Amino acid sequence: MRTPPPRVLTVAGSDSGGGAGIQADLKTMLALGTHGMSVVTAVTAQNSLGVQGAWPLPAEAVRAQFRSVVDDIGVDAVKTGMLASAELVETVAALLDEVTAPVVVDPVGISKHGDALLAASARDAVRTKLLPAATVATPNLDEVAWLTGVQVASETGLRRAADAILSYGPRWALIKGGHLEGDAVDLLTDGSEEHWLRAPRHDNRHTHGTGCTLASAIAAGLAKGCSVPEAVRAAKTYVTGAIAGGFALGAGIGPVDHGWTIPCRQPRVSPSGV
Repeated sequence: MRTPPPRVLTVAGSDSGGGAGIQADLKTMLALGTHGMSVVTAVTAQNSLGVQGAWPLPAEAVRAQFRSVVDDIGVDAVKTGMLASAELVETVAALLDEVTAPVVVDPVGISKHGDALLAASARDAVRTKLLPAATVATPNLDEVAWLTGVQVASETGLRRAADAILSYGPRWALIKGGHLEGDAVDLLTDGSEEHWLRAPRHDNRHTHGTGCTLASAIAAGLAKGCSVPEAVRAAKTYVTGAIAGGFALGAGIGPVDHGWTIPCRQPRVSPSGV
């Protein structure tokens, strides 16, 4: 009988367009050789142009999904994404206290298109309940500013941002500098050691799902037994390739290519089939 692959659980919202959220998470987990499982926290009506609507699930439904998976199948790593409300943040944080697997927290607050995905009232719950549960927290610069008030305008500010995030209790902070000029540079630190990750910036506007994809790739690496720096470096390589392969869907911002590592794929055709 085949040994099952490492088990990774995403706790996040659904993206009906398939570029971000649990859809992106599960694609990433499959591409990286792990078994993806999901706890849906919210349903969104979403496409390449933005988020047209979002409906959080009841805390009872989130709790039941989590218990159903963890109590029977078990987990080797957990990734959190869109949690929508303070109640759901607190619910998920309490559930994470019951697992010993590493946890990657992507503190999703705003979509690629600028749509709010987390209630303002949930900020304190993220700071005091969710971030302390994180093995790795992966905020972008907008999320750093929202959570801590620290504004970063250049690479030199990444250390200050990391210190601010680490003050809330995660073991590691990965500050994503993708919004800065120049190369895409991120800083991973636990407060004592630093790892600077650089990649060339690709001239491609189709980057929907980048944050979800990166956090899920990190979780996949941790589930395989990699150290945090190893998992983050591998995830950075994976997401850089996915950004390079991002493609147009619809009239707006298309998704990154989660399957770019899969060999012998059929040549991609346009949505019209030509």
